[in-house]
Amino acid sequence: MEEMIRILLVDDEDSFRGTVSKRLSRRSIDVLTAADGREALELLDRDPVEVVVTDVKMPGMDGIELLRQIKENYPDIEVILLTGHVAASDGVEGIKGGAFDYLTKPVELEHLVSKIRQAGEKIRWRRDQRKEAEFRKRMEQQMMITERLAALGTMATGVAHEINNPLAIIRESAGWMRLILGKEEMAAVPRRSDLELALNKIEIGVERAKRITHQLLGFVQKDDALSAEVDLPMLIEESLGMVKREAVHKGIEIVRDIQPLEKPVYSDPYQIRQVLLNLITNAVHATGGGGRITVVLKSVQGGVLIQIRDTGEGIPPEHMRKIFEPFFTTKCPGKGTGLGLFVTRGIIDRLGGTIEAESRPGEGSVFTVTLPRRHEIRKNDIASELNTC
Repeated sequence: MEEMIRILLVDDEDSFRGTVSKRLSRRSIDVLTAADGREALELLDRDPVEVVVTDVKMPGMDGIELLRQIKENYPDIEVILLTGHVAASDGVEGIKGGAFDYLTKPVELEHLVSKIRQAGEKIRWRRDQRKEAEFRKRMEQQMMITERLAALGTMATGVAHEINNPLAIIRESAGWMRLILGKEEMAAVPRRSDLELALNKIEIGVERAKRITHQLLGFVQKDDALSAEVDLPMLIEESLGMVKREAVHKGIEIVRDIQPLEKPVYSDPYQIRQVLLNLITNAVHATGGGGRITVVLKSVQGGVLIQIRDTGEGIPPEHMRKIFEPFFTTKCPGKGTGLGLFVTRGIIDRLGGTIEAESRPGEGSVFTVTLPRRHEIRKNDIASELNTC
């Protein structure tokens, strides 16, 4: 069975259009018709076709001008020209302008059908070639990503080992200082409460760094509690606090739209903190002086919604589909690794949520995260994902 081809027949003779379109329709060709060039262009704007068959000699816009505009605005459409015997030179001119072929009137129907099918085959071949090239490019990119992730994993093993050693020393030293501070003779030490607060911050920082290295390597301890009630407003404030200095320096206004949650959320607070910090940091980097960042938190059906909006430079449309790919970054060399959003999406996926991005160049970006109210995290999720990569 012949594959259906959709064409547009353009001719100023009503009887010719009617007769030819009926006969072509019987040969698995879907035919639209137009009486002149302008009507043809209007039809193409709202009803795309694969092939245009057009007379050259028409009042107003002739077939050569119609061909030029089709090739300019619809380069994938093939055009077959119909000329009179005395105007074969018009057909030659059309071939030079990009026409698939030209036929002289009166047209032999089977010859016309053959040319239409040849044009359709050319279009399908070109489409298949394009798909194959795109598939090959995706595979090459995937192979490159896999190799780079493997190299990153090897490097991460060494880096995590080197980081964990000084972390252990810092933690041990902080514990020793706390032990000394707890002795009776230290009760009268000036600003003792400030020292205890500093030790608390050191221990919290060490624990956070330890979890980051564990997540990187995918060997979270079996007795680690990965699911707990999460204080999302507090995590948002902590994340905003970490970028406060840069935001103030750039004159960025921080707007909070934090609504009381209907029910508590149970998830991994450490990974959610990393997501918030990644998104808020990106927003600060993208927003110029005098801009604004809005952080939204509210309940939605089945969970919660977190939204980070900025009035920054925005993301070009051609980059939007790549922003969650590893190692893709629009920042200057040395300013970004291209892993922030890749890691963020991986975390959100593991937590059973979704992340969406919208952006308009010059107007800013919006990142929307939704999380379920309760998600039991499997402790081997991270390891299995890294092994898959």
